[in-house]
Amino acid sequence: MITAIREVRRARGLTLEEVAKACDPPTTAQQIGRLETGTRGVSVAWLNRIAGALGVTAADLVTLPDRPDIAVAALLGPDGAHAPRRAATVIAPTPAPGLIAVVVSASVGDYRAGDELWCARLAPDAFAAALNRDVLVPRPAGRFAFGRLIALEGTKLNLLPPGPGARQQVIADAPWLAQAVRLIRGL
Repeated sequence: MITAIREVRRARGLTLEEVAKACDPPTTAQQIGRLETGTRGVSVAWLNRIAGALGVTAADLVTLPDRPDIAVAALLGPDGAHAPRRAATVIAPTPAPGLIAVVVSASVGDYRAGDELWCARLAPDAFAAALNRDVLVPRPAGRFAFGRLIALEGTKLNLLPPGPGARQQVIADAPWLAQAVRLIRGL
C-alpha cells in the first residue's frame, strides 16, 4: 500500500517525534519513520492511529491515483507572501460522516452568497463546546435558527444572528444543534 503519511505530516509541520507522541497509545519516532518509508507494512490499525495523531482521516493517508495533491506555492503572513522552505501540500476538504450543510443564499454578516458551512451535530450534553461559535438550531415546524451561541442558561440557548442590528434569540429545549466547523468559499 502506498501511503502519504510523510506528505501529510510535513504539510502539518510536524516532526516524527511529535506524531509518535500524539499517537494513542504513543509510539516511537523510528516506528513512524518505518511506516512512512514502507520498510514496515502499514495496517489499518496503524493508519487509524497515525490519522488520529495528524488530525485527518485514514483515507487522507492513502495515496490514490485519482486524488490530486495541491502544492503549497506560498505562505502568507503579516510580512507578506513567501515561498515555503520545503515542499508542502494541502489536503482537499473531505466531508466527515454526520455533517450537515448550510448554504448562504444572500450575504449576511461575515458570510457571502454561495458560501457553504459544514456543521457537526452536537447533542444537548455537548452544547457548551459550541459557545462563541456559529450554530444551526432546529425549531418547530421545520424551521431553523442560525447565529452565534453567546450563552447557555439551563436548557435555553441564546443566539445572536449574523448581521448588524440583529436581536438576540432565545431557544429552549433544542434537541440538537449543529456547530459550524468548516467554511467553503469560492473566489
